[in-house]
Amino acid sequence: MDTFLYILGATFIVSLVSVVGILALFLKNKILEKILLLLVGLSAGAMMGGAFLHLLPEAIEEFGEEFGSAPYILALAGFIIFFLLEKFLHWRHCHKGKCDIHTFGYMNIIGDGVHNFVDGLIIAASFLADGGLGVVALLAIILHETPQEMSDFGVLLYAGFKKMKALALNYLSATMVIVGGMVGYIFGASENFIRYLLPFAAGGFIYIAAADLLPELKKEKRMAKFLPSFLMFLIGLGLMLVLKD
Repeated sequence: MDTFLYILGATFIVSLVSVVGILALFLKNKILEKILLLLVGLSAGAMMGGAFLHLLPEAIEEFGEEFGSAPYILALAGFIIFFLLEKFLHWRHCHKGKCDIHTFGYMNIIGDGVHNFVDGLIIAASFLADGGLGVVALLAIILHETPQEMSDFGVLLYAGFKKMKALALNYLSATMVIVGGMVGYIFGASENFIRYLLPFAAGGFIYIAAADLLPELKKEKRMAKFLPSFLMFLIGLGLMLVLKD
């Protein structure tokens, strides 16, 4: 019972990290517009770094050599499924010729939800193995989520969502960490869950970063605005590298 409460408390704390986006509510629109592209760059870097430096290596380790190319195939499957999801969302919201909300905003919510679900599984697995390991996992995930949640909030604003809706959707996505923690506890943090979800989430993150976020940086014609956003992309990568074991 104590382990269950630890997992529930830890995942709830992680879900609250998403409300750091509320800081943006107090910024003037002109200031906010100036930093949005910076946050998009940070999110793209964090997603790329998370996929290639954390999710895929962990998935390969979970599968082992006997499974060969399975992690890469699942990553490709995640990439393809996220592409089809975006195509469906684009048709659903933009087929009449008017699209006020960029579809990558919805994709970001879905991708972050999958990622948060996996984080919940990892927290559950860590606490089930050892309480101290659970605390270490909790701290690592908080350090990872704080910059990412702020940048995710910025991405939703950049996609066209109103501030309060962006904050609500970002928190809704963050609550998937609680769902993941409960699922992990109920099923004993089965390795099969983590094994298959890690590469799938990696494929989704690679798609969002490469197909949606980086093109937003690429189409910026003013070098004075592009270079800082690209620097934020590198910082996002750097953060993921620093957090790598």
